[in-house]
Amino acid sequence: MNSYSPVVAPHARPDYDRTLLWLVILLLGFGLVMVYSSSIAISAADKHTGFQESYYLVRQGVFLGIGTLFGLFAFQVPNKVLQEIAPYLFLSGLLLLVLVLIPGIGREVNGSRRWLSLVVINLQPSEFMKLFAVLYAADYTVRKAAYMDSIKKGFMPMFMVMLLVGGLLLREPDFGAFAVITSIAMAILFLGGMNWRLFAGLIAMLVVGFLVLIWTSPYRMQRIIGFMDPWADPYGKGYQLSHALIAFGRGEWYGVGLGASVEKLFYLPEAHTDFLLAVIAEELGLAGVTVVILMFVWLTVRAFSIGRQAAGIDRHFAALVAYGIGVWLAVQAIINMGVNMGLLPTKGLTLPLLSFGGSAVVANCTAIGVLMRADWENRQVMKGYSV
Repeated sequence: MNSYSPVVAPHARPDYDRTLLWLVILLLGFGLVMVYSSSIAISAADKHTGFQESYYLVRQGVFLGIGTLFGLFAFQVPNKVLQEIAPYLFLSGLLLLVLVLIPGIGREVNGSRRWLSLVVINLQPSEFMKLFAVLYAADYTVRKAAYMDSIKKGFMPMFMVMLLVGGLLLREPDFGAFAVITSIAMAILFLGGMNWRLFAGLIAMLVVGFLVLIWTSPYRMQRIIGFMDPWADPYGKGYQLSHALIAFGRGEWYGVGLGASVEKLFYLPEAHTDFLLAVIAEELGLAGVTVVILMFVWLTVRAFSIGRQAAGIDRHFAALVAYGIGVWLAVQAIINMGVNMGLLPTKGLTLPLLSFGGSAVVANCTAIGVLMRADWENRQVMKGYSV
């Protein structure tokens, strides 16, 4: 008696990007390990943590769980729905940025007002605004595709919107988030077909604007001075950078060993957030840093590959969203790494998917869910299904 069994192709193409998924899992898992390693000393000595060594590990684990849920939810939302609600998400992001600036509502930490207290956790709207900016810029570019050569109808509306966002972010102040969101918007407009002369003019205007912001702000000027020569004032303006450079120097080729960092022992501020890469450099050396860089390079390549594939089948919104997410994660990683290595002035930007931080991790995981959805829909369209 013969029994029937379905024949399954041994190398059937999966409906999702396995490489991208495993790459993100590796980044999140590695980040969890390094957050624990870099935060043991400060959490064990801080009364606000209850002197618990695993305080930041547990919180980061909870954030990863919430981020995973947000990512799974984002994966279920069709790109066409995201395009429809993109303007409303952007407006909600603007509202949150306004609320942050209202005394009594926004929470101030170290002179910056960037958080909204949600009792158990603090929400940082600028992290979600990066994703909302990706979606809005992509939707705007698709809707205004016929006017990308026009200053009045194509360029100025987006410029005014970004000017409003920039004004709110600089009031916090959060210059780093402003730089990332500006990069996202510029990249999407350019990839969406903006006239190269207009784009060159925009670049020139932004360079002048950034120089003016630095020149007219004493604290930003001090950061530039500290960046140029951190050893001139190693206990003041150059403190963070000098200790980050010491961590890189101690790590040499293969590091001093996981958990054996000295700089994380109350020398390097924000070791588990902004300067996590310095701890990675000290404990795992040039080898560890190189692996991190290569993972981000591959993540960016995959995002752009998904975008190029979407553009090839006339899914222009999905293509621009994928490009925007790739630019976001790449630019923020480059800025964070540049700061840690002394190549850029100190900025309050975390290393995506790796550093400690609830809002950042959840926003990053949500963005990955959106990117995975774009790839999934590409595969469905190529198989002849409608999405």
